[in-house]
Amino acid sequence: MLDWIAGALPTAALVAIELLLLLVALIVAPPGRRPSSALAWILLIVVLPLIGLALFALIGSPKLPKARRDKQRTMNERIEERARSVEHVTDTHGAPPWLAPIARLNREMGALPLIDGNEATLVPHFEEQLAGLIEAIDGAERTVHVEFYIISFDPTTRPFFAALERAVGRGVAVRVLVDHLGSFKYPGFRRMKQELTRIGADWRLMLPVQPLRGRYQRPDLRNHRKLLVADGRVAFVGSMNVIDPSYETAGNRRRGLRWRDLMARVEGPIVQEVEAIFATDWFSETDELPGSTTVDAVADDEDPVTLLAQIAPSGPAFETENNLALFNSLIYAAERRISITSPYFVPDESLLGAILTAARRGVAVELFVGEIGDQFFVFHAQHSYYQELLQAGVRIYEYRAPTILHAKHLSVDDLVSVVGSSNMDIRSFQLDLELMMLVSGRSFSDQLKAVEDEYRSSSKEITLRSWQGRGRFHAFVDGIARLTSAVQ
Repeated sequence: MLDWIAGALPTAALVAIELLLLLVALIVAPPGRRPSSALAWILLIVVLPLIGLALFALIGSPKLPKARRDKQRTMNERIEERARSVEHVTDTHGAPPWLAPIARLNREMGALPLIDGNEATLVPHFEEQLAGLIEAIDGAERTVHVEFYIISFDPTTRPFFAALERAVGRGVAVRVLVDHLGSFKYPGFRRMKQELTRIGADWRLMLPVQPLRGRYQRPDLRNHRKLLVADGRVAFVGSMNVIDPSYETAGNRRRGLRWRDLMARVEGPIVQEVEAIFATDWFSETDELPGSTTVDAVADDEDPVTLLAQIAPSGPAFETENNLALFNSLIYAAERRISITSPYFVPDESLLGAILTAARRGVAVELFVGEIGDQFFVFHAQHSYYQELLQAGVRIYEYRAPTILHAKHLSVDDLVSVVGSSNMDIRSFQLDLELMMLVSGRSFSDQLKAVEDEYRSSSKEITLRSWQGRGRFHAFVDGIARLTSAVQ
């Protein structure tokens, strides 16, 4: 009898440990998470306890520290106070009736209003984008505010830094924000810091992971925004980073890889909203306000040439998933056509449902993605959604290699568009600070449609039959990658 008890003790101890792990997982994983994400964490902790607990301790919190969120609320209140004089735009320039409630939703979540009197030009190619940034810097007389996920000093970006140096030399206040871990891995990171210091720019790392200096948060919470503002007069927003389009690796150059992005150059009151986003991020990193966050200038709303526009910020500094709400709202509002471009397309259940529902109710839906990707698990996770999308009638186009399509935008009914930094994946919804610009106006939509037409001519369309013929191993890897995407 004693021998039986002694033999059963190890088994009982293992069962007790597993039950304890399950109890711990049930307590810590579900709060604030979707059921699918919580279940993924619970399974990971129970099945692989050492790895699961270590990962949860490292990346378990999907929000920035409370102090950072408090700063976001402070800036939102400041912006809201100064924007109270801006009325909600309801029906101008032929805007669809469903735009007003979506704009109100954006304002409720992100504090910034839909405003009139803007001009915007799309800049679809890197050489033009870099030249446009340099031109704006060279035209600045007072301030240049730069904020990018990645900034690298390399032969391609050297003229950009030379423009910043010229600006500093003529007395312009140059402030630069660059994401710490986003830029850290590139060879030009150290040289970038040295060059910014040498030329006299005031620069800061965004969301630095420096625990020895008391600066730490979940390391994969990043600031993914890309913007530049000169004199509060002209701004650029979009998806590009200030780095050579090959992203500086020998392997990329050997394969001839080049990233393709989309930027928008804007003028008018909307520039103040972009400036407000920079001011918020600068305040969050420095406790200093770089200048005005006023959003109160509205041009003639009877001018049919100007555009309605609104900046929609999102990220782990907010309590809600602002960009996801914006995407879902636009897709459900669509009546005729939806065009989506997202290099990393891993939708959550709500976004996938919105897209499938739109296609099934007769909306023409197209999705542009890349034929190749630079992130293995994300690339295969997005593949796991293609069959459902194709069966619902979504047309999927893969932009041909060796170009990696990196632009992020959405257009609805050729009337309303959003362009910016946010992908349609869980990372952009929950973990990254993002910026999207909502625009209503046929002139801008026509520009974006021309870009989409160019993508289509450089892409191959995936058919349901060809996709079902892919190898079983490919499908297996896709399914595994889809499961890993839930651990957020």
